[in-house]
Amino acid sequence: MSMWASLRSWIGSTIFAIYYTVSTIIFGILAPFATILLPKNYRQPVLNLHNKGLLFVFRIFCGVKVEIVGLEHINKNRPVVLVANHQSEWETYVLQVLMAPVSTVLKKELLSVPFFGWGLRMVQPIAIDRSQRTNALKQIISQGKERLDDGRSVLIFPEGTRIAPNEEQAFNKGAAMLATSAGVPILPVVHNAGYTWPGKRWRKFPGSIRVVIGPIIESEGKKTSALHEEMDVWMRAEMAKLPKGNDFLF
Repeated sequence: MSMWASLRSWIGSTIFAIYYTVSTIIFGILAPFATILLPKNYRQPVLNLHNKGLLFVFRIFCGVKVEIVGLEHINKNRPVVLVANHQSEWETYVLQVLMAPVSTVLKKELLSVPFFGWGLRMVQPIAIDRSQRTNALKQIISQGKERLDDGRSVLIFPEGTRIAPNEEQAFNKGAAMLATSAGVPILPVVHNAGYTWPGKRWRKFPGSIRVVIGPIIESEGKKTSALHEEMDVWMRAEMAKLPKGNDFLF
């Protein structure tokens, strides 16, 4: 990375951190009132004002270009099980904007984070206890079907936690189990956001993010294992094609 890119990284990261903190506090304070006062269908659009602001500041001040391929595969009139690899916080924000309304499967501890967790509660996430794997899976299936029946897509990160761009982890079958149980398709998504917005690090880096939204994978007439394998094969193949960090850093 050049000296200019390194300096821009530090300055941009500082500006973003300040904006992130202030914006999250403001929306966190307003969230409980919005949850009480706003009809359910209006809550996610309001929270997405926060998400869009974060994505804009990140892109402009941190020097990041975003390319999204496959937007034609999104049909907001048909709820899906949305599946994506998990590298940073970035994808959690952008997928809420692209796929609203959507409920995200997440660890329940996040709901207890001041301000941040209060905002999350607005959009009815599926908050699970990851230490109770059997109960967590049952919760994903039962609450996931409720959200899908209500017209909301369900976002699942099948790796279960954030994984660095240069690492791999097996995908769990929760998404395929929910899709076959509810009779809805899977919409797979892959990206390389971890190079510019690394997980668990406050510093951001200039560069490019590429997002590939795949064609939907129908669940009708398929067993869970077959659906999972189809999803896994597509995602692994597309992840292998994504640019690596050194390919696009300024």
